Amino acid sequence: MRLSGKSALITGAARGIGLEFARAYLREGARVAICDINLEAARAAAAGLGQGAIAVALDVTDQASIDACVASVESQFGGIDILINNAALFTAAPITDITRADHDRIMAVNVSGTLFMMQAVARSMIARGQGGRIINMASQAGRRGEALVAVYCASKAAVISLTQSAGLNLIAHGITVNAIAPGVVDGEHWDGVDAFFAKYENKAPGQKKAEVGAAVPFGRMGTAADLTGMAVFLASRDADYIVAQTYNVDGGNWLS
Repeated sequence: MRLSGKSALITGAARGIGLEFARAYLREGARVAICDINLEAARAAAAGLGQGAIAVALDVTDQASIDACVASVESQFGGIDILINNAALFTAAPITDITRADHDRIMAVNVSGTLFMMQAVARSMIARGQGGRIINMASQAGRRGEALVAVYCASKAAVISLTQSAGLNLIAHGITVNAIAPGVVDGEHWDGVDAFFAKYENKAPGQKKAEVGAAVPFGRMGTAADLTGMAVFLASRDADYIVAQTYNVDGGNWLS
């Protein structure tokens, strides 16, 4: 019960990694807001989680939606102790095929969405005067470039940089900002990722997924559950003195 009495807002939490974080936080005693652009899916997820979980509509590309979401969670929980910026999109294409629209869409969610969610929740935490925890979802893709993944890699590199800057700024208010950099994480989103590589690398469906899983030093792809320990740790009192760091949770894919 390391998060007993705490309230958490998790973006993109109707499924996948965000939903797994919500389950872990509830087990640790927190109340959790499942915030997602798909409100119907968020409501179904919250109902499945049971007591302590609520669903709130959120489009991280729209400032009015961000402000309304934060206000709603504040009203229902009495304040926000923890924010996890989990909402994100993926794309892949050679440099010569990247469209401005695709670039802008990815950056709007992965970078601007992260920044302005941090801003809105940090303002709430500062006004409340009890500090807080912000956890951003980066990626091993933010540690290096990849030939077909320029826009996504750039967006996650920006998340790591924002984590550093926000962490140095907000610690003055008792708010720690840190990030998690997963490696390759299995889940329904990998069907889409695999399809990009099937298209651009002329691979059979499922081939890229098998290859990247076999290449992980641990011996397999990660799962959403593999990430929950770090998410709980960074939100807990055990991480009081950790500021502006990005932790690799990737089975050994990246060494820092």
